Amino acid sequence: MKPLLVLLACLLPFAALHAAELPLNVLLITADDLGYEAMDFLDGKVPGVTPNLSKLAAEGLSFQHGFVNNAICCPSRSIIATGRYGHNSGLFGFNKLSKPIPTVFGTFQKAGYLTGVLGKVSHSTPDAAFKWDYEHDFAELGAGRSPTKYHGFAQDFFALCKKENKPFYFMVNSHDPHRPFHDPNGRGKSGEEVPSRLFKPEEMVIPSYLPDLPKVREEYAHYFNSVRRLDDTVGRVLQALDDSGLASRTLVVFITDNGSAFPFAKANTYLASNRTPMLMRWPGVTKPGSVDKTHFVSEVDFFATFMDATGLPIPEGLDGRSMVPLLKGGEQDGRDYVFTQIDYTIGGPPKPMRCVQDARYGYIFNAFSDGKFKYKNNNEGLTFAAMEEAGKTDAAIQARVDLFRLRVPQEFYDLEKDPGCTNNLIYDSQQQSLVKKYQDRLRQWMIESHDHCLAAFDVRENPAQLAKAVANYPVLDKSGGTATEAGEEPDSKPAATDDKATKRKANRAMKKEAEAKDAKQ
Repeated sequence: MKPLLVLLACLLPFAALHAAELPLNVLLITADDLGYEAMDFLDGKVPGVTPNLSKLAAEGLSFQHGFVNNAICCPSRSIIATGRYGHNSGLFGFNKLSKPIPTVFGTFQKAGYLTGVLGKVSHSTPDAAFKWDYEHDFAELGAGRSPTKYHGFAQDFFALCKKENKPFYFMVNSHDPHRPFHDPNGRGKSGEEVPSRLFKPEEMVIPSYLPDLPKVREEYAHYFNSVRRLDDTVGRVLQALDDSGLASRTLVVFITDNGSAFPFAKANTYLASNRTPMLMRWPGVTKPGSVDKTHFVSEVDFFATFMDATGLPIPEGLDGRSMVPLLKGGEQDGRDYVFTQIDYTIGGPPKPMRCVQDARYGYIFNAFSDGKFKYKNNNEGLTFAAMEEAGKTDAAIQARVDLFRLRVPQEFYDLEKDPGCTNNLIYDSQQQSLVKKYQDRLRQWMIESHDHCLAAFDVRENPAQLAKAVANYPVLDKSGGTATEAGEEPDSKPAATDDKATKRKANRAMKKEAEAKDAKQ
């Protein structure tokens, strides 16, 4: 018996060494249109919304200043894929690569990793020539809204990786909480599941960038239903990972592609547009329950981070840099602000926006704002219809409606006092030195990153020249193809059709309510 024990004692260090040498897997889970305000572990005011994500945060590292660099689904996911800002990859709209550059999934595949994707496939694959090793999309996933389907396909993928004895890069993209939100009394999409918890309008705490109106509360509750179903999906996927036995050597990352699909959030450059829940769990590396309250990190850093964590070479030409020192509990200089941008939305002319923000202030440049052009997107729904109706008798709400549609060329906010960005300080005489500081900081980044919006920024005080710069804005190169997404109509058509129908429905409902009140009086 003693010789056997001696042999085992000798073999254990070799077994431990072999385990340490096993390649690290990467599981990236993304949400679709998730605002940070719903998260218990950030600034969430409604308790118990995301138990699985809160559990993941308790098991790893969460970033208080996590951001996406573009608050529109496709260009945001292209930044994750390339590690480059849109103006450096050419992916600043719903287009595909027109020239070959490294992608995170392509680099992993060439290194012998199995690559898998669930949901949002076209939006997450800017290289039209790339073929994932494992792929399932919208219809197969219950309209991207079936936690059960995600669980089953995740199980199959992990089993495939074990069978082939290969490490993996697995991108799991929920379609929640993308519009249409889960309305318990609505028709819903084919295959979607009922969330594990439903929310009532009276439970909602409306963020400051939206007015607290009955229809806003109703739609916000439906949004929270979809957020809960996202959380259900996260829980089922992580369950599949645990059951596979691969969790101990898998870096798990969670992020959203942009903020919530409401006015002044998604498809803009406000705090609510770009701030994201960002969670990372790296067993044996990240400290459970740790919170980084200092460093500003963003999706442009993911490519370099994944390469560094797995020991693969970091390609040249990336705009982001590795976050691994932060995952290990260290410090990094130059992470006290973040840059965000919009160039093109799903359709129409360019709508250039740029923003620089840190923990205290945010400066926004809206190149397209000329006092005439009306900005519209697919994120208006019942909420904006209610705002327009209320604006008829409420000047403050009408001012918000006008700002959303027309904007102003420049905005400046005290994010500590005004995270909803409702009080523009751009012309406050006491803030001009600060405004200049942030303008200079943004311009320096534009120069360093070769941003094509610099020409417009430099003539921002001259309306005629600014209009000319926007008219000559770079055209989106679609020679490599365009991103499409069957089944998500609000994300694959210009804003007009769906929102007009929604508004007509909302206006009819409000008219009936008004008539009912008049009848009682």
